[in-house]
Parts: sequence; structure tokens; C-alpha cells
Amino acid sequence: MTAVTLPRLSWGDPDSSKTALLVHGLGSSAALMWMLGDALANTGWRAIAVDLRGHGDAPRTTDYTVTAYASDLAATRPDNDGSWDAVIGHSLGAAASVVAAASDPAWTRRLVLLDPAILVDGHEAQVVRRSQERAFDDNRIEVVQAEHPHWHPQDHELKIDAVARASRWAVEQTSAQNQPWDVRADAARLTTPTHIIGADPEIYSLFTGDVAAEVLENANITMSVVAGAGHSPHRDKPDDTIRQLLEALL
Repeated sequence: MTAVTLPRLSWGDPDSSKTALLVHGLGSSAALMWMLGDALANTGWRAIAVDLRGHGDAPRTTDYTVTAYASDLAATRPDNDGSWDAVIGHSLGAAASVVAAASDPAWTRRLVLLDPAILVDGHEAQVVRRSQERAFDDNRIEVVQAEHPHWHPQDHELKIDAVARASRWAVEQTSAQNQPWDVRADAARLTTPTHIIGADPEIYSLFTGDVAAEVLENANITMSVVAGAGHSPHRDKPDDTIRQLLEALL
């Protein structure tokens, strides 16, 4: 499998001793990780976010399996070509980060996963597909504002930009090519200290119930939940999410 080189955005001092990789979810972009990048920079970290293949300015390919996304991440290293001090992934980005870390324990010293898409099938797969279809069918800022009135104005702007710059075909193929979409075996193999920041199941979460219970059988994995947050806790409840993130990185 051939990896592609992912474009980067960065926050913080390039000479910082702590460097984190930020990995967005399906239909999103590096820029939409801005709030986490800014918070990390303000606490002394350097944060680097990447556009995943088929998204933003990243190369387009024909392979949109989670394994392919993971291969790109595994080839992504800090400037010193060593290990990341932390990798922070959301949804699809979290799933791909799990696969990369399970395959190469030296890739990162720590994982933080935001409502990870560990298993996406049945009802969840339909929800994901419908959500992406709605975004591409009507990408007006008024629609995003109405659906997410509590989001920061920059998240509204950047969500519109992310959808405009993503390949609709790539997003559709991510669902079509991942049958099954299931990285539970990779999560079970993780030896990297991992913390999951889950969404509130009362709102909507991809990581809950039997799937969460199974993944948490790995003693290297812990979990907290952002009350009142849906699938994108870093946009729904940024203050609580950032607090839990920084606690996980201590």
C-alpha cells in the first residue's frame, strides 16, 4: 500500500519539546482542529494537523479504506523524524490512528481519541452516510448555523470550507470501501497509553454500549465523556473537551 504525503497546519513554537499530531474526521479538514491546536499551543505544545487523503489539500487516490488512511498517518512524523508525543484523532481520524499505533507502537507515546469510529455498521453507518449526504447537498453556512447554533463562528466557516474542498467521491467511498468498518482487533492490540474522550450517548455517540465495553477491556485504554456533547465534542463543548484533553496529556 502506497502512502501519500499529507499537508500540514501548525500551532505553537516549532522548538517546543512536545509535539502533537491532530487528525480530523470524515468530511472535515486539518483547519477544523484549530481550537485544539490553539489550546495546545497556549500550554507549550506544538500541534500539527493534517488533511487526510481525499480531504482539503491532500492528494486524491482510489483507496479510502481505514487501512489506507492509517498508512498515511504512520508515515507522518515530527520534524525530527522521531515519535509523536501525542496523537489526537477524531472519528475516522481516531480509527486510523488506532490502526497506525497498533501496527507501530513507536509511532506515538500517547493516543487521545475523540468519539472514535471503532465500529461503524448498521444504524450507525446509515447515520454517517446521511449526515455526509446532507452536508454535500446543501453546503450553505445558514444550514450549518441552524444545525449547530452553539458552534464557534470559525467552526461554521471552516465546516463550509472543509465540505467544499473535500472530494465527495472520497467521502462516499470511505463508507463503501470499509465493509466492515471495524478496528476493534487493532484497539485490542494497542500497547500505547490511550484515552478516549467520548460524546454523550444522550446526544449522539459512535462510541458507546457494547463496543465501548469491549474496547475498554484493554487495560491501556481509559475513557471520559463530555456531557452534553454530540459526535464532535471539540466543537460542541470545546471548553470541557480541552480540559479533558489536557488532563489526559499530563
